[in-house]
Amino acid sequence: MPITPRQSDILNRARSDGRVMVDDLAETFGVTVQTIRRDLTELCDARLLDRIHGGAVLPSGVTNIGYEDRRRLNADAKDAIARACAAEIPNGASLFLNIGTTTEAVARALQSHSGLMVVTNNMNAAQILAGNPSCEVVLTGGTLRRADGGLVGDLAVQTIRAFKVDVAVIGASALDADGDLLDFDIQEVRVAHAILQQARQAILVADRGKLTRAAPVRIGSLTDLDIWVTDAEPPAALCTLCDEAGTEIRVAEPAQ
Repeated sequence: MPITPRQSDILNRARSDGRVMVDDLAETFGVTVQTIRRDLTELCDARLLDRIHGGAVLPSGVTNIGYEDRRRLNADAKDAIARACAAEIPNGASLFLNIGTTTEAVARALQSHSGLMVVTNNMNAAQILAGNPSCEVVLTGGTLRRADGGLVGDLAVQTIRAFKVDVAVIGASALDADGDLLDFDIQEVRVAHAILQQARQAILVADRGKLTRAAPVRIGSLTDLDIWVTDAEPPAALCTLCDEAGTEIRVAEPAQ
């Protein structure tokens, strides 16, 4: 489902307030309540929101939204984050990329880099990087997660542990107020743990929308990272946490 600018604004309001109400949205956008109800129906059909009486709320924190829908969410922010992340990676580097739409965007941003070796359990990222003739791509084995082209399980972990790379680039489904990185799938988190253990530098790529989401499985903490690339200045408490841990924050500039 293509997301209209108004529907994108509705999602942003839901992420900010936790819920949205039909009458308030109709007044804010100057449209009829029937128009807003159609917007909410489409967003709920796409599993981006859940309906409640008179409005809608963010989905449950125990199941992720669909991969194609995640691709469209904050797409411009993800592209800006990807460019900023790619600027941190020198030519000739070795790196890990894990599963996710933002790491997929990083793969696109690395298309002009030369001499890279990329180890990934993200089949979408591998396909993108296959278009860069100067990039060696190592795809882990593992069990295919058809929903998003990810490879998980013991074989993926074993492959990653065979390497020691310069940079790990990871995404997360959510980032809570304590600075914990969260995800939905314990199998994917096991792979992420191995990635962080086998890299000399760790970079998180996560937009501001991840601060308003919830997920049940802990990957690690902002304190475990070297750099966090995001699209907006984080809350003061997270800035303090990063400052004390020596985790650098990079706020990506939007495309001109």
